[in-house]
Amino acid sequence: MARPGPRPGTTTLILGGGIGGIVTANRLRRRLGREHRVILVNRDADFTLAASYLWVMTGQRTRTQITRPLRRLERRGIEVLIGEVDGIDPGNRTATVDGQTIDADNLVVALGADYASDQVEGLAATGQTYATLDGAERLHDQLLAIERGRVLIMTAAPLYKCPAAPYEAALFADAILRRRGVRQDVEIAIHAAEPAPMGIAGPTISEAVRQILSQHEIDYQPAHQVTGVEPGRASFADGQEVLFDLLAYMPPIRPPAVLAGSGLVGDSGWIEANRNMLTTAFDGVHAIGDNVSIPLTMGKPLPRAGVFAHAQGHAVADNIAARIRGDQPPARFDGTGGCFIEIGSGRAGYGSGDFYAEPTPSVTIRKPARRWHIGKLLLEQSILRRWL
Repeated sequence: MARPGPRPGTTTLILGGGIGGIVTANRLRRRLGREHRVILVNRDADFTLAASYLWVMTGQRTRTQITRPLRRLERRGIEVLIGEVDGIDPGNRTATVDGQTIDADNLVVALGADYASDQVEGLAATGQTYATLDGAERLHDQLLAIERGRVLIMTAAPLYKCPAAPYEAALFADAILRRRGVRQDVEIAIHAAEPAPMGIAGPTISEAVRQILSQHEIDYQPAHQVTGVEPGRASFADGQEVLFDLLAYMPPIRPPAVLAGSGLVGDSGWIEANRNMLTTAFDGVHAIGDNVSIPLTMGKPLPRAGVFAHAQGHAVADNIAARIRGDQPPARFDGTGGCFIEIGSGRAGYGSGDFYAEPTPSVTIRKPARRWHIGKLLLEQSILRRWL
């Protein structure tokens, strides 16, 4: 059967300007002639690199160092539209942005996940989260001010972004307090809703993280679901109450509200997409990143992490370009990825492997060393310079 010929003058509409969205837009722009439009939509005018928020918490980065205006993409021939996505019609490959309907030949949904701190009473009003730029800045000031007491770090639900972040936050807090000479007077405790640290990566990784926490005298309490917070006190599902002087948390997440009426989501409320091609049930519509739930054999979803959104963006861009040229799709997302686990003092571990492996992900962790910290520095600069 003859392949269809090239399609002239197409429009690809990318909803969301996070890691997945900007990678897709850049890669697609490089693979297509300028007769083809690439449009990126985002609610905020600026991109900030979430992977660097913990460095903001430690004072190693400032807001301006990790923020770039998305309109810089226009220099590369990518159209940028700042506005709220009000509706998505995947059957017609259209989206409504601030009341304006935009038609597309190809649609990529990369809207991420929304934080849902309101699911735990008192959480947002009492604690700070290192998952936002504002929260990371406030935590920096508070970690420089605390002299004694307890720093309580929590995952407020089993489902959250970036599996390593809560444990990195604890280790960074340890490094800051040791540097200030007050660590002996300040306890650090992690109370996690999940049954094991980074459990998605398997028992070997969980045990390695436990050992690192123990070496830094960080108390770890797994399977401990918070139910409510008031100043200085957190209540848990087992009836226990824990006192604290500083609360830092990773918030629960929920799907963006606009997805609910789109026809893209399953019973979970998240988008269902092919695990390798990131296609949906609608022709010409792809979904990548945190707004997608990809179930693994072990019963948990693929972690919400920038490394996966990055790789998915590569695959989707290559396949859309092939579709436009009339070629067969050349790329697949294979579930491999890795993340750095910062422990402070210029060192990091690194875990990577095949998250699609069966019956459980096959992941290896490298011991903390300066080389892995440098690797994350290089990744940060690559994203901020190469893509923006």
